[in-house]
Amino acid sequence: MTIRTRLSLWYATIMFISLLVMGVLTYEQFAPEPDRPAKKQAADKEDFQEALANILWCGIPAALLALAGGWFLMRRALTPVAALTAAAGQVNESNLRRQLPRSGNGDELDRLTEVFNAMTARLDGSFQRVREFTLHASHELKTPLTIMHGELETELRDEKLAAAQREQRVSQLDEVQRLSKIVDGLTLLTKADAGQVQLVAEPVRLDEVVRETFADAQILAEPRGVKVELTACEELTVRGDRHRLRQLLLNLADNAIKYNAPRGDVKLALRHAGDAAEFTIANTGAGIPPELLPKVFDRFFRGDASHNAEVDGCGLGLSIAQWIVSAHGGSIRIASAPAISTIVTVRLPLEAAGKTP
Repeated sequence: MTIRTRLSLWYATIMFISLLVMGVLTYEQFAPEPDRPAKKQAADKEDFQEALANILWCGIPAALLALAGGWFLMRRALTPVAALTAAAGQVNESNLRRQLPRSGNGDELDRLTEVFNAMTARLDGSFQRVREFTLHASHELKTPLTIMHGELETELRDEKLAAAQREQRVSQLDEVQRLSKIVDGLTLLTKADAGQVQLVAEPVRLDEVVRETFADAQILAEPRGVKVELTACEELTVRGDRHRLRQLLLNLADNAIKYNAPRGDVKLALRHAGDAAEFTIANTGAGIPPELLPKVFDRFFRGDASHNAEVDGCGLGLSIAQWIVSAHGGSIRIASAPAISTIVTVRLPLEAAGKTP
């Protein structure tokens, strides 16, 4: 129940009680007394009926008018609350610098808006400091990781290196590469949050990118014995950044292969869906429990199926995928039936010309 409705009900209740009190007082004032002469009782009765009629003919319309006026005044008084609520509902981490509109009349709502704007300004400063720290930390980590990567590769080229040492160096190199991927992912997402990533806007044949992803997925799937199929690939053109779109599809394909059942299947498809290109990728892995689905796009989130030492990953792939899709004006969703299949659906708006000839 809204505040406006609640106040209207309270106001109507007060008016009803007021009319009831007026009726009781009128009765006590004009009601005929039994010990008075009959002539006087008749006169008192007439006076009582006249007073009651006046209450009915004047009091009820006045009460209704008061109710209508009160409802109008409450609606007008609470309109800024509705506007403030709508504006506050649009605030997120990307537009914290946008100030909510103030009435300027200095009332309680105006002061509340001022406090809210000050709070969002403090939050924006906090987010900005976190982004700067992440960018600086990522930048500082890249140099030592690059040096370690080069030194390990140099050692591995040494033919005199013992087998045990070689195996150890390979393991260390894998960890360095994993750390490098985490740093690169964090850098990309942080720059994206700060609006520092510029995307190329050009027509892209999405079907060509899907076929390239299909070829790469077959190579990635071969060591794991996973079967990859391209069930549909219509010729569709979207407007966007080809490099980022390829990164998006490759991330999804890599996940579908890694988080799959032994000898499982991965199916890719690209179809026309209204005014959008719809790309779907499905696998036959362990799936994602329903309670975890809302968290799959959170950074560093990894479901139970990924808590496997044999599966690489840092929990940034889907966050990057979501950013790429959003940056292209599209949508991404995941549906999963545990122990049966998981389907990721990406919809991207088609280029104005629609299908390519």
